[in-house]
Amino acid sequence: MTNDPDETAGGKYRAPALTKGLDILELLASAEEGLSQVEIARMLERTTSEIFRMLVVLCERGYVELGGSDTYRLTTKMFEVAHRHPPIRRLTSIAGDAMQKLANRINQSIHMCILNSGKLLVIAQVDCPDNNLNSVRLGAQIPIYDSASGRVLASFMDDDALANLLVLAGDEPKDRRARFLADLEGVRRSGYCEGESLTIQGVVNLSAPVFDFSGKAVAAVTTPFIRRLTGSSNVSVQEAREEIVATCRDLSTRMGSGAAR
Repeated sequence: MTNDPDETAGGKYRAPALTKGLDILELLASAEEGLSQVEIARMLERTTSEIFRMLVVLCERGYVELGGSDTYRLTTKMFEVAHRHPPIRRLTSIAGDAMQKLANRINQSIHMCILNSGKLLVIAQVDCPDNNLNSVRLGAQIPIYDSASGRVLASFMDDDALANLLVLAGDEPKDRRARFLADLEGVRRSGYCEGESLTIQGVVNLSAPVFDFSGKAVAAVTTPFIRRLTGSSNVSVQEAREEIVATCRDLSTRMGSGAAR
């Protein structure tokens, strides 16, 4: 038996200070605007003195900053730290130039997503030269059910991985989940996803997978395609889709995959 006060009766270790710090980071990450010390304490059901000590440390380490009206907000440090993670760093370093060239060729914005805790995380984003853009914010988290990227990544999972993804994604209306699952076989068979956006009228989402050396689909490259009425660099949906598939095939090869379609 241990007498360590930081160990629970169930045999799991506790780290109260770390827990409070993580609670603050997660709360600020979900807040659209900054929160005051009092608001943070109330929402986390903590005392203001507990929260104050944590905020001081988080500010000193550069994860949080004090803005106007005495409100705290996240800095970009967590995003920067995440990008030091080798798989993400390798993906973005390989894909950056290829994505920009693709955006220029098809005259559309391009983004790359990975799965993170049941949602999509945008880890790279580039714009085309055109003045009129439809882009997704870098660092955005997107529900899998709303996206072509989610369908692409889910379609190449085995049954256990897909079941786990659906658990992490959370409860959804049965018809929405059923529509999502029904799309996967067609995406897997074709090697890409093409369909009208579920969130923006008039946009066609085009997405294809990037495979790693193990044959796992580790990322999806996607464009929210908008049909342009004027301009000399217009391309068709079909042309854009073929370009995206070809780019992802090349990226997969550079990631060491023999499973690229």
